[in-house]
Amino acid sequence: MAELEKKPVKIVETVLRDAHQSLIATRLTTEQMLPIVDKMDKVGYHAVECWGGATFDASLRFLKEDPWERLRKLRDGFKNTKLQMLFRGQNILGYRPYADDVVEYFVQKPAANGIDIIRIFDCLNDMRNLQTAVKAANKEKAHAQVALSYTLGDAYTLEYWVNIAKRIEEMGADSICIKDMAGLLLPYKATELVGALKDAVSIPIDLHTHYTSGVASMTYLKAVEAGVDIIDTAMSPFALGTSQPATEVMVETFKGTPYDTGFDQKLLAEIADYFRPIRDEALDSGLLNPKNLGVNIKTLLYQVPGGMLSNLTSQLKEQHAEDKFYDVLEEVPKVRKDLGEPPLVTPSSQIVGTQAVFNVLMGERYKMVTKETKDILLGKYGATVKPFNPDVQKKCIGDAKPITCRPADLLDNEMDKLEKEVAPYKEQDEDVLSYALFPQVATDFFKYRQAQEKKVDEKAADTKNGAYPV
Repeated sequence: MAELEKKPVKIVETVLRDAHQSLIATRLTTEQMLPIVDKMDKVGYHAVECWGGATFDASLRFLKEDPWERLRKLRDGFKNTKLQMLFRGQNILGYRPYADDVVEYFVQKPAANGIDIIRIFDCLNDMRNLQTAVKAANKEKAHAQVALSYTLGDAYTLEYWVNIAKRIEEMGADSICIKDMAGLLLPYKATELVGALKDAVSIPIDLHTHYTSGVASMTYLKAVEAGVDIIDTAMSPFALGTSQPATEVMVETFKGTPYDTGFDQKLLAEIADYFRPIRDEALDSGLLNPKNLGVNIKTLLYQVPGGMLSNLTSQLKEQHAEDKFYDVLEEVPKVRKDLGEPPLVTPSSQIVGTQAVFNVLMGERYKMVTKETKDILLGKYGATVKPFNPDVQKKCIGDAKPITCRPADLLDNEMDKLEKEVAPYKEQDEDVLSYALFPQVATDFFKYRQAQEKKVDEKAADTKNGAYPV
């Protein structure tokens, strides 16, 4: 039998971004990351995902950290490894579409501060919402990886994914990611999908999935055999459940095969030993919910990503309506269908999830409608793959006329206005971008930062009269 050609699978390590975002609400601090960077840098990863997604918001809001400073410190530490971030297309790292000038500037700054690979996705797979970010990444000589937000439904045929992949390649992307945020891609479907994409495009293909439904490791195995170039994994203490398959397990799986990574298990064990106490501490404090570590096959039924599940749980807890959890889960696919069957990923997952909660708690569907639900039905997030339910659309937006153009075409440039507003607090160029995404949260952080620099207790400051205690 002829020897198979060697084709080591490349690995993106997610422990510094998606793994802790999925399991412990993005609460890893920069201080917890830095001591292990040197060892991680020796592994030989294709890249380490360490920025973007929810890390930006969480750093400012909960950790009182400057995300830009984190990036610079990680860049200093990783001498040999590419750094990767997640970018929500026209929504950047926020929850609404931004003007093109903000998107362009936001691509420029991570590239200048050390990001090599920018993974760009749109929650509706609307290609128009990806163009500006991809062009900007090309201009900055950053690697533009465009993600397909993978989901299930009548419209999402093999032909649909192949056509999108071809359009992504034509757009100028350097690689494609199959972004399976809810762990919906089954092993033999992965063989089919990866095979079809490899035939259709010539750029590398990365597969990103979550362990939520329990099939992810098997999906990776079949995908690699079908020719996928890169897989995303997480160090074992922060793997499985709503996170990714474990790095060490996948490395061992391919050992001695044409796909052998060549990684040193002893080195990986040392890295795992570092993260294990952090995981244990998160379990002890309640930050890591053991439920997030299990397998939930119902994911395949409801198509609800792990982060969305925990969000629904906390919304119902606040309303003292935890007994309605399964009612809400059953409502989610119905709302999704009404809203044109979008993939469930930030921000569409939050929009569908919150509306499902309202529909159940109010006892009448769409009696109370969120602004974001209205905006989707008005076309402000872009085009959905299927039409909206006309009755629901009428009930929610009345006679308002939905837009059909690219949503950002209706937005005026924002940078000049933002620069003026942030001027009292600005200490670095990047501050305007923090403010652009999260005005209130960033302002609170800037005040905190100023208080730290002046060594005063920000809470004790009489901000109204400009007086600070000595």
